[in-house]
Amino acid sequence: MKLPACATLLLHLDGGVLHLTLNRPDCRNAMSLAMVEELREVLGWLRDQPDVRALVVRGAGGHFCAGGDIRDMAAARAQGAAAYRTLNRSFGSLLEEAQAIPQVLIAVLEGAVLGGGLGLACVCDIAIARDDAQFGLPETTLGVLPAQIAPFVAARIGLTQARRLALTAARFDGSQAERLGLVHFSESTEDALEHRLAETLAQVRRCAPQANARTKALLLASQQQALGPLLDLAAEQFAAAVTGAEGAEGTRAFVEKRPPSWAQ
Repeated sequence: MKLPACATLLLHLDGGVLHLTLNRPDCRNAMSLAMVEELREVLGWLRDQPDVRALVVRGAGGHFCAGGDIRDMAAARAQGAAAYRTLNRSFGSLLEEAQAIPQVLIAVLEGAVLGGGLGLACVCDIAIARDDAQFGLPETTLGVLPAQIAPFVAARIGLTQARRLALTAARFDGSQAERLGLVHFSESTEDALEHRLAETLAQVRRCAPQANARTKALLLASQQQALGPLLDLAAEQFAAAVTGAEGAEGTRAFVEKRPPSWAQ
């Protein structure tokens, strides 16, 4: 399987899991326009890779992501407001696409998790953090808005907490992020972090790939669609799953008291 060629990302495929590392450690993996474009290319590639079960995103050099690259913002100044609008909206598209991939998206969060880095964490299905990681929305201290990030943060932790964090630019650690519901696990050591990741991936592998993908899409749709039509669609998908290959294999495996093929 040929992986996309990237200059700002490191990619490694192992046992149906794509490990993606943001690789700009000299600037704490700040999100440049080039990195955004490469991330979107990888996400587009993943949509056509049913054999890839999960995407694990982390950062190089002890940091996840310190937000947007200020140098890109400075370079856009000469081109006026239209360039800023395009730059900003591109990151919002990245967050939309990341949230919607059929694979399980897992974030491993260390060091700086700021601005766009925090936004990326908020669209992950599972987020695992070091308890000393530093989270925050510093945009307003720079005189700008967390424009593309704000809806995803509010959806993740609720409007009242999102307002507090965005309007004070308060910093908080991984333990506080867990209490807020932004991350699912907060670990005190590197070994504990890696153990939690391995345990999570083992749990993901127990689940049928297509069933997972359709369940994820159903859960995301529940935030937008009217209940009646959504339940009608869910019933159709359930019937298709029960009579499909994964449903048949899961039933046989249960009767035969063995793991299903996707879990072996």
